[in-house]
Amino acid sequence: MTNHATLADSSSSSVLVKVPQITVLFWVIKVLSTGMGETFSDFLVKHLPPALAVGGALVAFVLSLVAQFRTPRYRVWVYWTAVVMVAIFGTMVADIVDFVVGIPLGISTAIFAALLAAVLGLWYRSERTLDVHTINTPRREGFYWTTVVITFALGTVAGDFTAATLHLGFLLSSMVFAAAIAVPALAWRRGLNPVIAFWSAYVVTRPLGASLTDWLASDRNDGLNLGTGWVTLAAAIPMLLLIATLARRASRHREVSV
Repeated sequence: MTNHATLADSSSSSVLVKVPQITVLFWVIKVLSTGMGETFSDFLVKHLPPALAVGGALVAFVLSLVAQFRTPRYRVWVYWTAVVMVAIFGTMVADIVDFVVGIPLGISTAIFAALLAAVLGLWYRSERTLDVHTINTPRREGFYWTTVVITFALGTVAGDFTAATLHLGFLLSSMVFAAAIAVPALAWRRGLNPVIAFWSAYVVTRPLGASLTDWLASDRNDGLNLGTGWVTLAAAIPMLLLIATLARRASRHREVSV
């Protein structure tokens, strides 16, 4: 689904918007990044001391967001690097809540869902819009990335909840989330508010991508046991190629504009 809404603040130039246009490529890269983040997080924790894996991911996560906030406008590689690091570190945060703190998946899913609703509510109360094409001030960008981080954590525990607690397994879970993401897409075509459609679909991309890559990588009975490293690579290669495609398009557009 593509959000064609215009900027609420007409006084701000469109070049200041800090997020990409919502196109088909956006959704494909988003799903690939969520799946890659899931398996790469598992790969790091398995092959490195957990403290080093989490600490390193935290540092990379913070640096990527600092770079994103410091850039004056949307830059393809800076933005998607931040998304990838959110995917990796968000997985680790959700796993810590589950495996270290020991909060049951159903409860943690409800907690993250409540946090998401609270942040979206505060964002709307403050800015009177949740349209991602109005991300042109530091405060709006802060709300945006806070929302993104929570959606990744929520999607991780929600995917684990359906697969493990509800005993659906990874493959059936991915089918459930694929059907779920189709609902706002179809509703948007029938007139659903594009902002509501966007965030409804955005939340589901995380458990969809994570369930698919978990199914491919997992050594559980419901997994194909291809390994977290190989599945991470299989998701990362097309993701990087598509990001490079966006970067080339953006470069050509700037050349034409000049």
